[in-house]
Amino acid sequence: MPVAIVTGASRGFGRAVAGDLAKDGWSLVIDGRRPGPLDEVSRSLGALGVPVTSIAGDVTDPGHVAALVEAAAALGGLDLVVNNASTLGPSPLPTLDRYPLAALQRVFEVNVFAPLALIQAALPLLRRAGGTVVSISSDAAVEAYEGWGGYGSSKAALDQLHHVLAAEQPQLHIYQFDPGDMRTEMYQAAFPGEDISDRPEPESAVPPLRRLLDSGAPSGRYRADEWVRS
Repeated sequence: MPVAIVTGASRGFGRAVAGDLAKDGWSLVIDGRRPGPLDEVSRSLGALGVPVTSIAGDVTDPGHVAALVEAAAALGGLDLVVNNASTLGPSPLPTLDRYPLAALQRVFEVNVFAPLALIQAALPLLRRAGGTVVSISSDAAVEAYEGWGGYGSSKAALDQLHHVLAAEQPQLHIYQFDPGDMRTEMYQAAFPGEDISDRPEPESAVPPLRRLLDSGAPSGRYRADEWVRS
C-alpha cells in the first residue's frame, strides 16, 4: 500500500487530493493548522478503510516536519509528498512598495523554506521508494499581477528550488503543479468581498494532478490544463 504525506489537507485542494488518494487505497499522513477541521477530514478518510495519521501543526516547525516523516515511516515508507500548505500573505494584497517585510518573510518561510525542509527530511524514504514530490505552484510565479508580488515571488522561488532538486535527485520525480484558479479560502482572501463562485471547485484539479502522477512524466513544472482529457 503506497504512502503519501499531504500538507494543508484540512481544506481546499489538499483535502481534495487526500480524499482522492484514499479512494485508491493510499495510506496517508495529513496535516493542517486547525485541529478541528483536520480531525474531521481524518475521520472521513479513515471511513474509507485506509490508514490515516493526522498531525495538526505548523509546517514551519521543524518538530512538526519530523513528526510527519516519522509517521510515514511508521506506515511503511514514503512514496509521495504533496507540498500543498501555503499562505497568501496580507489581505487585501499590498503592492510591493508597501509590502510589510515581516509579512513577506513569513510568506517565504511557509511557501519556500517549509516545503524544502519537508523534502530534506523525507529524502531518505523517498530515495528508497524512487518516490515523487509535487509542490503546488501558481501562475503568479510566472506572470506579473499587481498585488501578487509577495505570493508570486515565493512560488517562483519554490519553482526554481524544484528545478535544481530535479537535477540533483534524478532518481525521483520532482513536480511543480499549477492547478489554476480554484474556489478556496485563500483565493477568496485574495479578492475580499468579491464573488468567486464562478471559479471551479478544488476537486476539479485533482484528476489532472493524478494523471501527471501516474504518467511518469519527466520532472518539471506542469499546469492542470495540460492534463485535462479532451
